[in-house]
Amino acid sequence: MKHSTTPIRIDAELLGTAKLAGSRQSRSAAQQIAHWARVGREVEASRHISAHAIAAVLAGHESYDSLNAEDQAVVRAEWTNRLDAVAGGIDLASEFAATGRRTWIDIAPDGTLVRRETVSRA
Repeated sequence: MKHSTTPIRIDAELLGTAKLAGSRQSRSAAQQIAHWARVGREVEASRHISAHAIAAVLAGHESYDSLNAEDQAVVRAEWTNRLDAVAGGIDLASEFAATGRRTWIDIAPDGTLVRRETVSRA
């Protein structure tokens, strides 16, 4: 049975985050948003997870330590998504080039140190 789809408007920031998160899970942005929607539906319906308490922690109104283990897992996942979205928008090469910095040390995905250089655009 084929699922039907309906076009909707998505905030550009959410779409960008979905593209970034989805690429790590071999999902398209649409598939990632659908995944998040299903997870959110289950969180809100769960008798073991408190969506209100999670929202309070994410907003900075409550302490992470006040949550149970299941709620903490949801908060950690959201923090990871938010950090990934911010990190995905950072372009150190452009920032360093704009300030005249030519080289810097970075950490590769495998944990090794890598010397990077700005590329001059002439």
